[in-house]
Amino acid sequence: MKHSSLPVRWPDDIDEVLDADVVVALAYRTPAGGVVISGVSPIGLRDRDAGTVGFTTSLGFGRKLERIRRNPQVALAFHAREHGRSRRADYVLVQGTVSEVLRPDEAYLRQEIGKRSERYLGAPRRGFFWDRWLRVYYRDRVLVTVQVERIVRWPRLDGGGEPEVIGSPLPEGGLRQSPPKQGTGPRIESRRAERRLGTVPHRLLGFVQADGLPMVVAITITAADGRGLTVRTAGPVLPAGGRRAGVLGHKFYEHVAGLTSRQYTGWLTVDAEDASTGIYAPHTERNLVIPHSKTIALLLNGLAATTTYRAAQKAGRERLLDRS
Repeated sequence: MKHSSLPVRWPDDIDEVLDADVVVALAYRTPAGGVVISGVSPIGLRDRDAGTVGFTTSLGFGRKLERIRRNPQVALAFHAREHGRSRRADYVLVQGTVSEVLRPDEAYLRQEIGKRSERYLGAPRRGFFWDRWLRVYYRDRVLVTVQVERIVRWPRLDGGGEPEVIGSPLPEGGLRQSPPKQGTGPRIESRRAERRLGTVPHRLLGFVQADGLPMVVAITITAADGRGLTVRTAGPVLPAGGRRAGVLGHKFYEHVAGLTSRQYTGWLTVDAEDASTGIYAPHTERNLVIPHSKTIALLLNGLAATTTYRAAQKAGRERLLDRS
C-alpha cells in the first residue's frame, strides 16, 4: 500500500473536527468501481505529525476489510456534529490510502482504545454477565490507519460554500465506468427509498473520482419516480455522465446507543449542464435499525461480535491483517 512520503498537515480548526465527531461516514470502493458508505466511530484517532487518521472495526466485517485490502483508497466524511465535542459548521472530507490494518494487543486495546471509546461512546458495562457477553466485542477490534492524501473542507455542513483543499489538488471528473449489464435503472422501488431516507437527518452520496479516491457529499432528495431519486448538492461537485455510486442515510443517538442506517448502491447520472443535480437509481438496499436503548444496543453488539468473529475465524480472515 503506497502513499506519499510527505505527510499532509492540517490546521487546528480541522483538527478540532477530527477530534470531535462521534460517527463519521467511511467510503470504500467495490470491485466494480462503485462505493459503499457505512458509519464508523473514529474515536479521535489521528496523528497530525504523521499525517494519518484512523478508525476501528471488527474482524468479523470481512467483506469490508477484503475490499479495502483489494483497493485501499478510502474517504472519511466528518459531517455530523451531534453528541460530539465541537460546534463548528465545517464539513470535512479526509481522503487517503489505508496503510495498516492491525489487531492491537490487549494492552493497547485496554489503555488506548478503551479510554478513547469511553470518552466518545460512554463507560463500558461491567459485571459478570456483561464481561462475558461483551468480551469478544471489546477484544475483536481491528485498527485501520489511513495515510491522508487530501482534505477538503467546506464551510457548511451541507457542503455549501467555497471548498478549501489541503494536499493534492482535486481531479476533474469521475472514474470512467461502463454501465452494468443488468441496466442502469432502479432495481429498488424509488419512492420507498425516498420515504426511508426521509426518516433520517443525514444523507450522503459517494462515488469514485478520476484519481481513484472516493468522494462523499451531502445530498437532499427532491423527487422520486421511475428514473430514480433526484438528488441535489449544495455546490457543483457532481461529475458529468454516469457511474456507480453509494448512498447512506443515517441517524444515531448519544454514545451510539441506537441507530438507523439506510445503505444503498446504485447508478448516478449527471447532466453536463448541472453539476449539483443528479438522478440516482438504487440497485441494492440494506437497512439496520437498533432501538434507542444502551442495553439493547450492547446486547445486539455482543451477539453480532461473537457471531461475526466465529465466522471470521472459520473463513481465515486473519490473513487480512498486517503482520509486524
